[in-house]
Amino acid sequence: MNQRKIGEFLKQLRKEKGLTQEQLAEHFYVSSRSVSRWETGSNMPDIDMLIELADFYNVDIREIIDGERKSESMDNETKDTLKKVAEYATEESNKRKERLRTMLAGSTCLMLISYLLFGSEHKGRLNGIIPEAICGDIMSFVCGLAVASLVLYALHCLGAFDKIGQWKKNRKSRKH
Repeated sequence: MNQRKIGEFLKQLRKEKGLTQEQLAEHFYVSSRSVSRWETGSNMPDIDMLIELADFYNVDIREIIDGERKSESMDNETKDTLKKVAEYATEESNKRKERLRTMLAGSTCLMLISYLLFGSEHKGRLNGIIPEAICGDIMSFVCGLAVASLVLYALHCLGAFDKIGQWKKNRKSRKH
């Protein structure tokens, strides 16, 4: 799959419709930067977005993936299958996001409760009962957990895990 060729084809299709990158971005609720990255080949749209682009430009999704026009058209069964695959991928992504949100919310609540129970300078309810050193250790652990959760959530929002997965896939395919 030649990303640069795909990008050029997407650019050609956009220009045939007489649209700017900004107009296309508004239509699909993405940033114009995303459209620019698609058209330069530095980044590719998700599979569900490819299906939407194919419908919008009235081309076969295989044409987009190949980066050139074909004479044959995609049958409805293939199109339905691709939509189901896209829905599945989106559903899996949403499940992962929900797990990360839950982890972030849980660690934030744990940090707040820990501060109330073990907080510094005798503010915590158990600080007088449990030795100060242990309270400090508990607070350090909980704060570390909360920061780790926040970092994981930020990495997910930035797409780092998807990039790592793609890198692993590329590395695996090079070995074979």
